[in-house]
This record gives sequence, structure tokens and C-alpha cells, in this order.
Amino acid sequence: MQKISSKITILGAGPGGATTALFLAKAGVPCLLLEKETFPRDKVCGDALSAKCVDILRKLDTGILTDFANSDIQVESAGINFIAPSLEVLKLSFGLNTSKSKVAGFISKRIHFDHFLIQQVKSNSLIQFIENCGVKEVQASENGWILKSSEYEIETELLIDASGAHSPFARHHAGILKEDQHYSVGLRAYYKNVKGMDSHNYIELHFLKEFLPGYFWIFPLPNGEANVGVGVRSDVVKRKKMNLKNEMLDLIANHPAFKERFADAEMVGGLKGFGLPLGSKQRPLSGNRYMLVGDAGSLIDPFTGEGISNAMISGMKAAETVIANLPLNKFDATSLSIYDKSVYRRLGPELKLSTRFLQALNYPWLFNFVVRKANKNRTLRETMCCMFESVDLRKKLKNPMFYVRFLFNSNR
Repeated sequence: MQKISSKITILGAGPGGATTALFLAKAGVPCLLLEKETFPRDKVCGDALSAKCVDILRKLDTGILTDFANSDIQVESAGINFIAPSLEVLKLSFGLNTSKSKVAGFISKRIHFDHFLIQQVKSNSLIQFIENCGVKEVQASENGWILKSSEYEIETELLIDASGAHSPFARHHAGILKEDQHYSVGLRAYYKNVKGMDSHNYIELHFLKEFLPGYFWIFPLPNGEANVGVGVRSDVVKRKKMNLKNEMLDLIANHPAFKERFADAEMVGGLKGFGLPLGSKQRPLSGNRYMLVGDAGSLIDPFTGEGISNAMISGMKAAETVIANLPLNKFDATSLSIYDKSVYRRLGPELKLSTRFLQALNYPWLFNFVVRKANKNRTLRETMCCMFESVDLRKKLKNPMFYVRFLFNSNR
């Protein structure tokens, strides 16, 4: 068994882990990045990259963003269409809050986007990257952690866990337990020849009564394909004894809004399921010599299911925390707690607002009202757009005039 010693080890090389490693390297800090699989590898997901992802890529390196934007593995998306239970459409454009040029989002299959990020990792000499390294055991040690796989024994002073929704470390060492009311079940399939796709590649979130308080989605992809799926909170699935697969396929085949759109569509690659640990409850994201990034820290948006951008944001914040504490070599729980504050300062208001929107889905008439109001109220539309951009939502929510404009302003 090969022994490796590393001051900083990142577990999981998805967008959260890769982003952490790349921001550390940008600051001249070396690290070890471990991944249980070999790239390129598929990851079941909605594949949507909001304007927040664009902002993180830009902060990382404008060259990386340019390369991705010029690649054929993505399509640029101009915004999101929310479809209420009443079938009224609320169109939200990315960049609504920017005074300059609009900020675009993208849709890219995770097998391609994750591989793109890993190419950046592999080209960086400060990142030691080991694929096909499934860590089977993690033990606390006097100076940090010992990680064991079939081939390696790794000693590290600081562990950054970005290993995803089913992280054993988050469960066994950080005490992050699965709670059905804060967890969603998702299904995803790829289709080709879906009709009626938006000419500007707006993603579609359909809040239909069949899946409330969840939703059905259709996201456009390169080469005329679409990512199609459904996400419903786990406790609702259990309570209603839902067979999500059968209900999703029945919806596609028979619902008046989709029957014609999918008449000539063909599923590519089968239907796959995945879990989404939601950020509808704040959990501790750090402890003695560890931090949790992305899905491992349950940071998925509870309303939209967006997880990639929040993983990348938390990865950036984890790197910033390391850089701040590295001079004094302080990785104790108190020193690392600034990570929690930084992440929740950035994402907390969005997650709370999304949780309120999710709760509104228990009352279809209320969500219909929100969509109807937002179609007439620019302030509310801007606030909803903030969930997908890098605008500081806290300033809006702290300003009393926000509520005045929300309640009385119907300026479109």
C-alpha cells in the first residue's frame, strides 16, 4: 500500500471539489484531489449551470470561462420559465439585475462539464490528482485524518469533503443525517426530438399539481437533446406512495401540455434516479480539521434543485478559508467556523427564500398568486432572479423599501 502525506486533501472531484482545488492552486497552495471514479464519468443531474456558475468561472479564470463558452459541450441559456399549477408562465431572464451586459447561464451534460473542469485540474502542477481512488475508510488522527483506499494510505492535516450527496464522511464524522423533509428524490432522462423548445434555450420548471411540492423539468442541451426529469421531496413521495417513474412517463405520454411535444421524442440511455440533500435546513459545514462542500454539506436549492453553482460557491469559500488560516496553520473547529459564516452569508438568504417558495407549493393557489404577482411586479422578478445570479440578496431583504415595492409596485 502506497503512503501519501498531504497538508490539504479534497475528497471528490465534482464541480465543488475541482473548484476548491483550482482556487487553492490559483493562490499558490498545493493540494491532493481524490476521485473514486475515472473521468469522463456521468453524474445524474439536471445539467443546468446558472449565472452563478458563470460568475465563479470568471473569478477563477476568464480564460477558462471563454474556453467553456466557445466549446460545443454547452448551449447558452438566457433564463428560466416557471410554469405555475395554473399553467401561467413566469419568464425570468438571467442578467435582469445587471446594469451592463446580461449574464448568461449554460446547460451542459455533467459528463462533459465535470470532465472540462478536470482538464483544468490535470494541467495544474499544484494539484495532485488521483482518479479511481475509492476511499473506504476515514480515521481521525492526532494531526488530522487518515484515509485508506485499496491502494493508498493518505495522511492529511485538513480534509475537504466534496464527495456528494451520499458522503460517508458527512454522515459518520460530521453528523449530517438524511432527513426526508429536507431531501428530494430526482429522476432524469435524456430525450431527443422534443418539440417546442425555447429559441433562447430557457430552461423549464413545471410546477404541476401531480408533483407538488416538486416539479417536472425540461432543459435544452446541445445537439437537439433535452434533459427531462422530476424532483419531489422524499417525505411527500413516501406519504403519497408515489411511483415517480410511472408517473413521470405517464405525464409525458398523456398530459395535454406534453403529449404533443413528446409525440416524436425518443429516450436516450434510460431513466436514472438520484438524491438531492436540500439546503432548507442550515447544518454545520465544518469541524475540527474538516469542511463540507456542495452536496456533502446539503447545499442544494430547495426550490429549484440547483446544486452545481452552490457547490462551486462553497468550494471557492473553502479555498478562501484555507488561504486565510494557512499562515498560522490553524485548522481547528473554531478557526474553520469562518467557512460556515462565509457560505451562509452568501447562500443563506437565497436558501431561506427558496424554502419559502417551496412551502408555497403546498398551496397551489398561493404559488399561482406569486407567479401572477411576479408577472406584474419587477421587484419580485428581480428577487427571484437573484437566486440564480451573484447579486447580494441580503441588501434587498434588509431594505424596508423592498417590501413596499413588492406589495404595491406593479411596474413591469
